[in-house]
Amino acid sequence: MRPREREFQKPKRNKIVYGLAPILTAFLLLIAGCGGGTPPSSPPQKGKVSSLEKTKSEPVKVAVKMEPEKKEETGYTYNPVGKADPFKPFIQIFPARNRSRSGPLTPLQKYEINQLKLVAVISTPEGNTALVEDSAGKGYIIKKGTEIGKNEGKVTKILKDKVIVEEIYQDMWGQTKTSEIPILLHRLEEGGGS
Repeated sequence: MRPREREFQKPKRNKIVYGLAPILTAFLLLIAGCGGGTPPSSPPQKGKVSSLEKTKSEPVKVAVKMEPEKKEETGYTYNPVGKADPFKPFIQIFPARNRSRSGPLTPLQKYEINQLKLVAVISTPEGNTALVEDSAGKGYIIKKGTEIGKNEGKVTKILKDKVIVEEIYQDMWGQTKTSEIPILLHRLEEGGGS
């Protein structure tokens, strides 16, 4: 070998030492960190009694729980005299008129007014009459004064394009009110038929 080649070659043992050095350092730090604990207690001296032994030799005192005297509990009792019934609804709707007829209802009185459809209005010298139809397609002839609807409605006017039904009801304050409900004439759609 040439002298220059020897200069550049490093001994192999240096590589081993440099490789093991970090591992050894970490191992030493680990051991040093695990050793820190509380030092062992010194043995008790002879002639002195430890506090633990004192508590063992003394008799145990048991506390007796004294129950307080019972007082008569006065519970709440509800007195309904002069108070509103809590289960009764605030708003009550009563029919304004008592049904004077004791007989059965007519077929027109079994329907709501909005369930009936005005199909035709017939003008006669005695007065106008109208033809209404229920949801099943059954027709009924009505005139002024005919009772109609579930809320004791009565036909008051029959005009050329509508029928006016008047219903009497009580509002939530007990006042009697009347309401006029129109039933408009049902027209055929244009171009739909002759």
